[in-house]
Amino acid sequence: MDLVFYTLQLGFFYMDFNLISKSIEKAKNLFEEGGDWERKNRLKVYEGLYFMSTRDFKNAADLFLDSISTFTTYELFPYDTFIFYTVLTSIISLDRVSLKQKVVDAPEILTVIGKIPHLSEFLNSLYDCQYKSFFIAFAGLTEQIKLDRYLHPHFRYYMREVRTVVYSQFLESYKSVTIEAMAKAYGVTVEFIDLELSRFIAAGKLHCKIDKVAGVLETNRPDAKNALYQATIKQGDFLLNRIQKLSRVIDL
Repeated sequence: MDLVFYTLQLGFFYMDFNLISKSIEKAKNLFEEGGDWERKNRLKVYEGLYFMSTRDFKNAADLFLDSISTFTTYELFPYDTFIFYTVLTSIISLDRVSLKQKVVDAPEILTVIGKIPHLSEFLNSLYDCQYKSFFIAFAGLTEQIKLDRYLHPHFRYYMREVRTVVYSQFLESYKSVTIEAMAKAYGVTVEFIDLELSRFIAAGKLHCKIDKVAGVLETNRPDAKNALYQATIKQGDFLLNRIQKLSRVIDL
């Protein structure tokens, strides 16, 4: 088991994701035969780091949060860095209620987060809807994210995802809102917010439309019942196609 962990460390040093993936699978197979809790908890951090390094932030956040109270993986990074990764991945992965319960109010995070520049303001200003403060803190964190060996390849992607989260949170409170009011809330110009939103709307990241003449944003959130209806129809068509193919085979 220790040899597998050493192999994982080499994999992360050379960023060999094929080796890391195989080693994680090997470790899981060994744990099925028996293993202590300390090593199982260490493996969660290794696997979480693998997910984060391959842009699977949701699984990374879940594993990091499971390991907060049992962290002993100091051979990878110190506890401060671990909390840094946990907060960053959680912000773009968890809903507002889960973020409050698991991150904002977590005692393990509260004891460390103040030591990391801008991170406390980044997390709390998002939850408290202080968007101007959020962008200031976000700007302070960008250099740290850009210089991180695991996050650097995903820097632009992460920047987009965070902005999607914060814009969506603001728009959830309104049926319609002026672009000027939104720009003022974020402490940016109307031109900047107009350009930003148009990109995210075109990419399907935000459910709203811009009335350029009136200078208003109108939200058009997808109806949950309608989405469920469409999914049922789609799955029903798929099932009918499978049955028809099966009936042809049976007839033969």
